[in-house]
Amino acid sequence: MTSILAALTWYPTIIGVLVVVAAVVLFIGSVYLLLGTNLGARLGFLVTFTSFMGFMMILSLLWLTTASPTESPKGRVASWTAIENVTDLSKAKTEAVRGINDKQHKASATDTSNVAAAVDAALITKVSTPTITYTPNDNRFAKFNAITDFMALQTWTVGGSSPQFWKGEFNHVTKYAVVEYCKTATVEQTFGLPPLPPQCASGADAQRGFVVVKYDYGTMRLPPFIVLVITTILFGLGLLMLHWREKDEYEAAEAAKRAAAGPVAVRDRDDSELTKV
Repeated sequence: MTSILAALTWYPTIIGVLVVVAAVVLFIGSVYLLLGTNLGARLGFLVTFTSFMGFMMILSLLWLTTASPTESPKGRVASWTAIENVTDLSKAKTEAVRGINDKQHKASATDTSNVAAAVDAALITKVSTPTITYTPNDNRFAKFNAITDFMALQTWTVGGSSPQFWKGEFNHVTKYAVVEYCKTATVEQTFGLPPLPPQCASGADAQRGFVVVKYDYGTMRLPPFIVLVITTILFGLGLLMLHWREKDEYEAAEAAKRAAAGPVAVRDRDDSELTKV
């Protein structure tokens, strides 16, 4: 029994569950206990529930508008992902990148540096370790063993957008990038002289190609938005239930007053007044 308790003590999942349960009991339970002793069990629960939903609604708004929500629910981070590796762009499966290699679509310095990491990860063969296992699908675009075995020649981009909600734009236009690469030639340099700049291999050893990568905009703000919608609905329902309760109590109090006052005296009708002309 002692060994089981010791194992559960350090296990991260158990610790996380216990932290959440303790936080709910201490933070929400203590407030409900205080309100329940003063307002009653049902009304205390309604006030605690509505207040907590209002707090979560405000907190989710902060999560949604913060530039870097470090301690909030987060979705996927925006990133570039390789989807093709072809030797001829005209034969690419992605129709949008055919004919992209011109000056009009030349990538900016920022996009070039961001795409480079995804291209390096796609072209270099990943070797499994005792802690990390890679599948053949992870190396489907791999052609080289080290980053020095190839060099990127040019980068182009197409697509992408910055939607403006006030104009009715809610979806991004898909963004693609294409990186032309080649295998570097082995060049021997005299000892003591600076290394020569890398050059593409030629002849039978030449390996040229194009890596097509797609930009995933991610879902960073989606979880806070879902929390905001849910808590807003629950907060509204809590206010509605409090309103209904207050209305019922008011009607009950008015009925009690009428019952305590007894029957209302009504003056007898004088029929002679009705016969006067």
